[in-house]
Amino acid sequence: MEQNKIRPAEGKLGILCVGLGAVSSTFIAGTLMIRKGMGKPVGSITQMAKIRVGRGNDAQYKHVSEIVSMPSLDDLVFGAWDILPDNAFESAMHAEVLRDRDIYPVKGELEKIVPMKGVYDQDYVKAIDGTWTKDTSLSRWELMEQVREDIRRFKQEQGCSRVVVIWAASTEIYIPRDEEVHDSLDAFETAMKADDRKHIAPSMCYAYAAMSEGAPFIMGAPNTCIDIPAMWQYAEKTGTPIAGKDFKTGQTMMKTVLSAAFRTRMLGVNGWFSTNILGNRDGLVLDVPENFKTKEVSKLGVIDTILKKDEYPDLYGDIFHKVRINYYPPRNDDKEGWDNIDIFGWMGYPMQIKVDFLCKDSILAAPLLLDLALLGDLALRAGRSGMQTWLSFYLKSPMHDDGHEPVHDLFQQYTILKNAIREMGGYEADEEID
Repeated sequence: MEQNKIRPAEGKLGILCVGLGAVSSTFIAGTLMIRKGMGKPVGSITQMAKIRVGRGNDAQYKHVSEIVSMPSLDDLVFGAWDILPDNAFESAMHAEVLRDRDIYPVKGELEKIVPMKGVYDQDYVKAIDGTWTKDTSLSRWELMEQVREDIRRFKQEQGCSRVVVIWAASTEIYIPRDEEVHDSLDAFETAMKADDRKHIAPSMCYAYAAMSEGAPFIMGAPNTCIDIPAMWQYAEKTGTPIAGKDFKTGQTMMKTVLSAAFRTRMLGVNGWFSTNILGNRDGLVLDVPENFKTKEVSKLGVIDTILKKDEYPDLYGDIFHKVRINYYPPRNDDKEGWDNIDIFGWMGYPMQIKVDFLCKDSILAAPLLLDLALLGDLALRAGRSGMQTWLSFYLKSPMHDDGHEPVHDLFQQYTILKNAIREMGGYEADEEID
C-alpha cells in the first residue's frame, strides 16, 4: 500500500463559502460546536463512515482518515462572501435552523466571520436586494480579479496552506449553454473582459477566480457555472479539481433511492409528481420562475437515467414526471417534500406510493459542505484535476463529459466514491458498477 502520490494534509485548510445564509452558517456553527465536543458530525461520510479495504481474510473497515491523509476539524478556517452584511453569528440566528444553545457557545468565533462583499447582479437573483456588494459597474473580469484578491488576502491573513471555495448561495436564473461563448476558454475569457452579462453569471466569477488561485471549486446550486466546456478546460489548465452541481439533500436523495429500488425489482412507473414547500431565502429566490427553471432542470434529470427507459420501455417508457417548488414563509428552513408515485406490478396492476419528507434543508446540506470541501482538497493533493465525477454521490445533477450520462443511483454513486478513496489510499478499487 502506497500513499506517496498524495501530498499530506499539513497546515490549515481554508473553506470559503459563497453565501453566508442558512446552509453556510449551519455548517460553520455546527463544525465549530463539533470540534468542541458539543455535537456529532451526523451525515458526514468523511467523519463517520467506515470503508472496507482488502478482501477476504485481509478485509479491514477503516475511517476515511485512516485510508488517506485528511485534515482534522481543528485544521479548518472559515470565511465567506455574501451580498448581505450579517456575520456568521447574526446569520445563524436569523436562519433559525440551530437552537440558541447550539450557537452561543461559539458566538465569539462566529462573530469574527464577517463576509467579504459579494459579486451581485440583480438580474440573476431578482428576489434579493443586495446591500453588501462589490461595485456593480465593474466588468465580470474586474470582479473576478477582486475575488482573486479576496482569496489571496484570506489565505495570507489566516495562515492557510490551501483553500477550497464552495458555492452555498442562491440559485441563479437559468443560463442555457451557448456554444459560441461557453465551449471555448478563449471565447469565455473574451466574454468576461467584454462584460457579457447575459452569458457570464456572477457565480462564474468565483469559479474562475478560485481556479486561478489553485483552489478547488464546488458548485452547490444548479447554476450553469462550471458545467460548461470552457470551465472544464480551465480546470485542466490550472490543475484544479471542480465538482457540481446542486447539493443532494431531501426529495432528490429519496428519488435516487426509490428509483433504484423500482428498477432492481423490475416494477414499472407511470408517473411521479413532486412538490415542495419551503420558506427560507432559497424558497424566496426559487419563487421567481427564471430561478425555478434552473432548479427544475436539475431535479427532472434524476429518474430517467436511473430507470433507463430505452433499456426497459415496457416499464419506464412513458413516465409523466412533474416537479413543483412553492415558497411558504411560515416553514422557514423546515422544507416539506411530497411525492406521489404511480407504479405498476404483475400483469400491469396499479399501485401507489406516497412519501412525505419533513426535513431541515440546512441540516441535511451541512455535512455535504464538509465532505465536499475535504474531498475537494483531497483531490487537489492527489493531483486529480478537472471534473471530479467520483463526488456525484453528494450532488443532485452530477456533471459529466459530453456524450456520457451521469450516474444517479445513490448506491452506485457510493461505490464510485469508495473506490476513488480506496485507490487514493493505495488499495484496490474492488467493487464494480453494472
